[in-house]
Amino acid sequence: MGKVVVVMGSRKDVEHCRRISSVLERFGVECVLRIASAHKTPLKVLDIIKEYEIEEVVFITVAGKSNALSGFVDANTTRPVIACPPYGDRFTEADIFSGLRMPSGVCPLMVLEPEQAALAALKILGLSSERLRKEVEKYQQKDKRQVERDDRQIRER
Repeated sequence: MGKVVVVMGSRKDVEHCRRISSVLERFGVECVLRIASAHKTPLKVLDIIKEYEIEEVVFITVAGKSNALSGFVDANTTRPVIACPPYGDRFTEADIFSGLRMPSGVCPLMVLEPEQAALAALKILGLSSERLRKEVEKYQQKDKRQVERDDRQIRER
């Protein structure tokens, strides 16, 4: 079925990453959390890519500021890469743009919410797993039913 490898730029991103891993765990998908920096430990990032890309894997990168990690990982693998930068008090639009403007041949996807980044990874892995595809469909149907219930309730008032 595949797995998701979340590479975070530093330990301070761990809570953001746990929000990703908790969704994946609910779907029974293995999630590996790793720490490596494109700026400080680029060879370690390359080692992580080589370690996991021999499997069916989706990488999710969690790095702020220049977000070099997302482009660096994507440029060094043929596997899908989803950038999910952490945000907080010091999060700016520049953090987003650093992940959107990539050189030719480098194309990480950008998803801002951790839960949605996990869902995107699940959909990618679902391309080769019917079970996972059906679970994602059930998950989406739950949200659709809630919208219908909310609509009925507001019309009845």
